Amino acid sequence: MSDTVHPLLPVATPLLHDGHGTVQVGGVDAADGLVLGPDGAAVLALLRGLDGRRAQRTVLGDAARAGLDPETVAQVLDGLRNAGLVVDLDATDLLASDTGPAAAARTAAELPTALTRPGGWRARRQAAVVVDGATRVGTPLAAMLAASGVGRVTVRDPGLTAAGDAVVGGLTAEDEGRPRALAAADAVRRASPLTDLRPLPTDAVADLVVLARPWAASDPLVAGLQRSGVPHLVATVRGQTGVVGPLVVPGATSCLHCADLHRRDADPRWPRLAAQLTAAEPPASGSTVTCLLTAATAALQVLAFLDGSAAPGVLEATVELRPPHSGPRVRRWPPHAGCPCGAAGSTTAGNPPTPASDPVPPPAGTERPRQGTMGG
Repeated sequence: MSDTVHPLLPVATPLLHDGHGTVQVGGVDAADGLVLGPDGAAVLALLRGLDGRRAQRTVLGDAARAGLDPETVAQVLDGLRNAGLVVDLDATDLLASDTGPAAAARTAAELPTALTRPGGWRARRQAAVVVDGATRVGTPLAAMLAASGVGRVTVRDPGLTAAGDAVVGGLTAEDEGRPRALAAADAVRRASPLTDLRPLPTDAVADLVVLARPWAASDPLVAGLQRSGVPHLVATVRGQTGVVGPLVVPGATSCLHCADLHRRDADPRWPRLAAQLTAAEPPASGSTVTCLLTAATAALQVLAFLDGSAAPGVLEATVELRPPHSGPRVRRWPPHAGCPCGAAGSTTAGNPPTPASDPVPPPAGTERPRQGTMGG
C-alpha cells in the first residue's frame, strides 16, 4: 500500500469496547468487522482521527510520536482495508471535497460509497446531468444526485409550479405559481448548496439526460438525444406506476424507439394511443412513496452509469414500481430489427451484460416479477 494514500474511516463506523481492552471496529450489521486485541484501546484515538486528510506516512509518524508501533498500526490499517472499513482518498479527492466545514460534513456520508467505485468521487464531481422535467420524480432525483456528489445538475422545465407538484424533497407548496425550473433549482440547492445549477453551454454535452416527464419516451426530444449520441434515461410515474428505464447509450443499446416498435408489434393500435398520451400535459400523479421510490431507483442507475461500477440494470430494460407491491417488475426491450438506430446489427455493444439473476432475457415487453438486480 502506498504511503501517500489518505486513509478514511467513516465517522459512523462503530468503535465498541468489551470492557477488557478489546475494541471491535464495525461488524454490527451485515458488513465485516475487525476485533483489535487487548491493546486495541491504545489505537482508538488514532482510529477516530482517520478523516482522510493525512497521508498514511503522516498517520504512522503521528502514531510513533504517540508511543505506538508504526508496524503494528500499518497492520491494523491493512486489516481495516481488507474488511472494507477503511477507504483511501488521494489528493484530488481532497480537493473535490475540501470546500469548508459545512460542505465536508455534508459529504462525509457520501464519500465512503463513492470511493469504492472505479470512478470514485472525482467522476461524480466532474459529471454533468440534465433532468428534463421538474416533476414529483425529477426534482427529488436532481436533489439526490446533487447530494450524492454529482458536480453539475441542471433541471429543465418551461412550466409553472402547480399545487399538485409538491413532494417531499422536491417542489413545495410555497412554490406554487413560480417557474418550475427555478423552484427545482432551489430544491437542489437545499440538498447541496455548492452544486453547479447553471444550464450547460450550447457547445457542451451532458454526461446523461434524465427524461422525467410522463410519457417522455414518446417525446420529440428523444430523437435529438439519439442523433447527438447523448445517453438518456427515462424516470417517471405513469398513472400510479413508477417507471425507470430504459437507459439508452446511443449506438450501443436498444433505443426508446425500439421499445415503441415492440409495443406496436404487440398492439397495432399503440402509435395512435401513444399520440393521445402526449397530446397534453397530464396532471401530477403517483403517491409520494411511488415518486420517491422511483427517484431513488433512478438515482441508483444514474450513479452506476457515472461511476462505471457495474452495468446499470435498466440497459435495454424498464423497472416498474407500484407500491404497496414490494418487488419491482422488469420488462426487457432488446434492439428491434426495424429501428434505424442500428443496435440490432451490433454484435457486441448491442448486448449489454445481463444480470446474473436473469440469465436468459424474456421476450420483449414481458414482465419478470421481483427482479433483484437494479444496478450499482
